[in-house]
Amino acid sequence: MMPMLPPDAAPAPVRLGAGNPDLQALVTQAAAGGTPVMLVHLDLDHFASVNENMSVAVGDLALDLLARQLEAALAGRGRLWRHGSDEFIAAIPLRPGMPPPESLAQELLDQVESPLSVLPYTLFLSAKAGISLCPTHASDADELLRMAEIAARQASHDDERLQFYGGQSLQNVHNESVIARQIVDAIPNGELRLRFQPEISARDGRVVGMEALLRWQSPTLGLMVPERFMPTAERLGVIVQIGAWVLENAIAQLRLWRDAGFDDLFLAVNVSTLQLLRPAFADEVLALLRQSAIPPESLVLEINESALAANLNPVYEGLATLRREGVVLALDNFGTGDSSLSALVRYPVDMLKIDRSFIRSAPAGERETAIVRAIIAMGHQLNMKVIANGVESEAQLGYLRRSDCDVFQGYLFGEPMPPESAGMALRRRYLRPELFATAKHDLTLLLVDDEENVLRSLVRLFRRDGYRILAAGNVRDAFDLLATNDVQVILSDQRMQDMSGTEFLGRVKMLYPDTVRMVLSGYTDLATVTDAINRGAIYRFLTKPWNDDELREHIRQAFRTHAERQPVRGDAVG
Repeated sequence: MMPMLPPDAAPAPVRLGAGNPDLQALVTQAAAGGTPVMLVHLDLDHFASVNENMSVAVGDLALDLLARQLEAALAGRGRLWRHGSDEFIAAIPLRPGMPPPESLAQELLDQVESPLSVLPYTLFLSAKAGISLCPTHASDADELLRMAEIAARQASHDDERLQFYGGQSLQNVHNESVIARQIVDAIPNGELRLRFQPEISARDGRVVGMEALLRWQSPTLGLMVPERFMPTAERLGVIVQIGAWVLENAIAQLRLWRDAGFDDLFLAVNVSTLQLLRPAFADEVLALLRQSAIPPESLVLEINESALAANLNPVYEGLATLRREGVVLALDNFGTGDSSLSALVRYPVDMLKIDRSFIRSAPAGERETAIVRAIIAMGHQLNMKVIANGVESEAQLGYLRRSDCDVFQGYLFGEPMPPESAGMALRRRYLRPELFATAKHDLTLLLVDDEENVLRSLVRLFRRDGYRILAAGNVRDAFDLLATNDVQVILSDQRMQDMSGTEFLGRVKMLYPDTVRMVLSGYTDLATVTDAINRGAIYRFLTKPWNDDELREHIRQAFRTHAERQPVRGDAVG
């Protein structure tokens, strides 16, 4: 007997064809900043066995019945289409108050897995669900469909019931959906905040500037940094409005500080590429400065390096206008973007801001420290100030000061803080002044050996000669000591766990070429030692066990050699 539909059954959903106008309308609205949309791709597991074992007629009727049950589960919250032979697509606008995407998809999966009566059979089906989101994942209907299908296949591969495109965690995807719903109202709801981080002069530790940093106080997700919400704001088209809010409020705060007497302060503000592309941007900035009676040179606009990669005339013309009027321009995150060095020639930039990823590895990272020194040297050759972002340790500070960096910013001097706390930092004027105190020029000897007993013996031996002695049990500690101290002579073991003495001293030569570098070791590799001496990496190779008097004399001679290499200064004491 042919199975029959219930007499009161509603018409089954139509098949989803290419360029479906209803789906495209939902996606277009979401991409333009309207209600976000989730797409669910339901792929029935092993449905071909129903057709093979119970007949194609039973299979067709089962799909019709299942479609009607899924429509009922949606309860008018979204649209459903047949897709392929045994697949369904649901498009659900994520309106305020709706359950999170994973809960909605779970409702559909539960409906699939409820017993399905197709007389004379009762079927127990299962499915996998793939989810894609607009605008989080894509802003085009076809691309969104493709991503949901990929996610469904990934769910089958991982033996999961449901999967978001890209393998995002359920919590992350839920958060993305919340951000998309809430960020468009952040300005009218008064949820944006500014935090300020001090920028410090390398000369004496004085606060010479502040960077305005954006935060969003989300009603449900708490205080968030821009990296978390600005990509979504850009996709939704509200990044320009947010940037304008930041600029206006930062300049207003600068006006308050100048009224309080801090009139030698600069304020740095980040601007996005989309802001720079607006023809009226330069005029709007200059109008804000005039209205607030702020000298243009007190404002620093930080531009991401990627903004220069496109080589677009509107960007160039706007920046040229601003700089001509006195606004200072800084290239942010330098070293990580896509712009070529030729952009530094064409674009009128006053400052380079070294990306924190390079600072993080200093002073022990060989390649990173070389890049930092090169950036500083290049910036100075181009008459630019150089700012180091992300300074968090005294070793990093010492290395950057010895490399002639101009300005420091980072948690070593203060975290991003509310305006009231930033005002207190301005009143103090100098942050961590002890780090900038002029040190007495002692004769400083650095001893490096990973054998603790040997290190202690050497310290006792040289203490009687009146040297200032620094001791390190590993190479990383040695680099930290070199960064924070003026060292003239280094005596290093050869066989250490993290690297050999000759390799260590070869890196020291590049970073601190004025030091006199010696190896003390019981292990002799003649080829290695000869090469190190020929390259100038080491001054002398000494062997263990040592004679105390002879070793002390070698060190005295090393200090004399260092003194002879130094240029004669007019104010030197004879």
